[in-house]
Amino acid sequence: MTEGHQHPAATAFDAIGADYEEAFADSRAHRASLDRLLGQLAPRSRVLDVGSGTGRPTAQALADAGHEVLGVDVSPVMVDLASRRVPGASFRCADIREESLEDENFDAVCVYFSLLQMAREEQGALVRRLAGALRPGGLLVLATVPLDVEGVSAVFMGQEVRVTSFGPEAFRALATGAGLTVEHEENAVFTPSHPAAVPEPHLFLHCRR
Repeated sequence: MTEGHQHPAATAFDAIGADYEEAFADSRAHRASLDRLLGQLAPRSRVLDVGSGTGRPTAQALADAGHEVLGVDVSPVMVDLASRRVPGASFRCADIREESLEDENFDAVCVYFSLLQMAREEQGALVRRLAGALRPGGLLVLATVPLDVEGVSAVFMGQEVRVTSFGPEAFRALATGAGLTVEHEENAVFTPSHPAAVPEPHLFLHCRR
């Protein structure tokens, strides 16, 4: 997808590639979040993985459990990796902000750290659209780095990125403002396995429509 290469997130994650999976492979909080979601899903649920990366661990865990998984990522390199590593799921190279989402079409949506390079208005609009794409009672998992920052330049795994996020209270309000109920919250600190990494706060919200 030629448009994907023009997007800053695509440029950064094309360069990072498989190193991202290795750097975050030991995140116990991410695994625990997936385990919680898997424990709540009915058999053969339809799940959307936003910012699916290499497909591991999220799409793989869901597909291995028998669920129908669609991963969407703006990085062509990531989509190629995911398609080869997780053949049990489907992947699409696209900007999720521009994708048409059918109402009440998914049993669950996963958004693991894939909002951080969007403006705050875009994050809010996307979460509202994703909530609308859930069937009534559907589940939405949101994970972020809960810092009150907007348009901050940073170096992530050797790549220059611009990061926008919310503090914990505002991030919860992002979910509830989209009509979601926050049923569970998990805070963790994780240091990616990368020479330039520093400890990161992580916030996981498990929500229901």
